[in-house]
Amino acid sequence: MTAFSRVPAQPGDFIFDPNRVALLIIDMQRDFLYPGGFGESLGNDVALLRTVIEPLAGLLATARAAGIPVIHTREGHRPDLSDCPPAKLLRGDPARRIGDPGRFGRILIRGEYGHDIIDELAPVDGEMVIDKPGKGAFYATELADALADRGIRSLLVTGVTTEVCVHTTVREANDRGFECLVVSDCVGSYFPEFQRVGLAMIAAQGGIFGWVADSAAVRTALTSAVSPSPAQ
Repeated sequence: MTAFSRVPAQPGDFIFDPNRVALLIIDMQRDFLYPGGFGESLGNDVALLRTVIEPLAGLLATARAAGIPVIHTREGHRPDLSDCPPAKLLRGDPARRIGDPGRFGRILIRGEYGHDIIDELAPVDGEMVIDKPGKGAFYATELADALADRGIRSLLVTGVTTEVCVHTTVREANDRGFECLVVSDCVGSYFPEFQRVGLAMIAAQGGIFGWVADSAAVRTALTSAVSPSPAQ
């Protein structure tokens, strides 16, 4: 019989099978988080996103120690922009659009330095990296098949930004029947109000999209799930 694990969360305890859960790390990329990158060039304070790095690094270490599958995502496009629709390409400042030169290479282009994951959270051998052309991690990617192949039913969702790529992914996951726990101090926004409201929306109405808890509670549950039971 499977021993389920429990995380104190909002709106109620998040209960998961340790053998069927994965840590999903969304878009922790240099273009979004490094000073001088694309995010900062748009007038955003990257310090707000960078507060996520330390707690997420701790959660990542715990997940690895527990043998929990880890999946990273990167938002970006092919060099010829053939997978970037005009509705996305033509948004924002004409001088700072996807594919334009930036401090860390062409903005959000696969293979460029800025497109890759920050050093503090770099994937290790065996961890999947999903390249996605959209906001959600399921659109035009192999994520759904990868989760099905591994028998994953629950997701610990982290990354940036809370109100855009995290929210889109959680909503998509919810529609596909996955149980999602958003780790509150491991997701971030450039806008404090969006962060607050984004988290509230996840757990509203009895958990309309999922659950919310902090990384300390999640790490305790993961550690307990793999710790040997006390001798009887």
